Amino acid sequence: MNRNMTFETAMKRLEEIVNRLESGEESLETSLKLFEEGSSLAAHCYGKLQSAEQKIKQITDLEETSVKKEQGE
Repeated sequence: MNRNMTFETAMKRLEEIVNRLESGEESLETSLKLFEEGSSLAAHCYGKLQSAEQKIKQITDLEETSVKKEQGE
């Protein structure tokens, strides 16, 4: 998996994998490989979400600090 993959691309691929696994048409070997890829993609997406959450928290913390300074607190 490409570590530079966007969240949206990873989610789309993960959805494709889930659909293939749920179809029950894949061999055991293929299913295991898909599961492994899906696990990796899920971890990648989780990391991207955590990073976005941290950035949002930093922005909101900065805004709150700025507002408090403007209000003289």
